[in-house]
Amino acid sequence: MKIVIPGTMPGFNEIVDAAKKGNRRYQPYNDMKRENTELVSWVSKKIPRKKKIFLDITWIEKNKRRDPDNIASAVKFIWDGLVEAGVIPNDGWNENGGWSNKFDVDKQNPRIEVIIKEV
Repeated sequence: MKIVIPGTMPGFNEIVDAAKKGNRRYQPYNDMKRENTELVSWVSKKIPRKKKIFLDITWIEKNKRRDPDNIASAVKFIWDGLVEAGVIPNDGWNENGGWSNKFDVDKQNPRIEVIIKEV
């Protein structure tokens, strides 16, 4: 099964910056995590429940400005969104069969394509 997440997600640098800006009243990282997790959950709602999955992820950016390792750090949001959608009950060792990353560029339509394979 395949899901397509429109646009891009925050990279590692943006995640770290948001975490550093947090304080008791305003938590930018929590907002970032919630928004991206909910986006993944929303596009995953029709995926049937699985016990254990492997993800083939293609990160399609609008250009090559961000490094692949920076881009792929958003995989946490993908796993959490799949749990929130009920695709898997948890994202621990028993449900997470791993993932692979590929990278591409599409100036007109940046997105993240995720192929979900039951293990």
